[in-house]
Amino acid sequence: AERGLAGRARIDAEGLRWIARASDGDARRALNLLEAAAALAGDATIDVAVLQEALLKKTLLYDKRGEQHYDLISALHKSVRNSDADASLYWLVRMLEAGEDRGYLARRLIRIAIEDIGLADTHALRVCLDAAETYERLGTPEGELALAQAAVYLARAPKSNAVYVAFDAARADVERTSNEPVPLHLRNAATALMKAQGYGQGYRYAHEDPAAREEMECLPPGLAKRRYFETRGEGRDG
Repeated sequence: AERGLAGRARIDAEGLRWIARASDGDARRALNLLEAAAALAGDATIDVAVLQEALLKKTLLYDKRGEQHYDLISALHKSVRNSDADASLYWLVRMLEAGEDRGYLARRLIRIAIEDIGLADTHALRVCLDAAETYERLGTPEGELALAQAAVYLARAPKSNAVYVAFDAARADVERTSNEPVPLHLRNAATALMKAQGYGQGYRYAHEDPAAREEMECLPPGLAKRRYFETRGEGRDG
């Protein structure tokens, strides 16, 4: 009655059984399907044929591999990045209502926590991992609230892409310098021969020699003084 179907939708017994099978115990999915079927049937009785047509139309409206899928997840990700909690929640719910795979959404939130929040709030990753586990335990619909909580947390968290940017820069350098030798002072001198060849010579133990952190180069010669990580000034990253 709350959704406006009372006294309007008539459905035969086989149709009810079909909805039960198609919704797999998800009451909200069943109600959504019934609403779509009622819109198609008008004053006629809802039967299996109408239900199948309604389900097909809902599927066509949201293709999980199609353009709308990518547009919606892009909208969610960019809303979080822009610190817009309201928009983040809206796009998340849009995808939930469309039947998006909850595991996919949980994984995307984890990715956002790493890419866009990063070291600015290291607790964000834990929030998303906990949300994914909570959904696995509770399922739909109760577990969806954990995903919503994670999305709002990410949107409100301080932002930093410093690790993401640094990782890409390091990867680009590795692709062109993969043959650079490990500096002798950083090599593991496991044998007498290795020590004789200079392995480990010149290494400075930073715990006892703090100046080594500034004075000892740890990159290959061709990348000396190269810097990848730069703080972005938000939260703990600042």
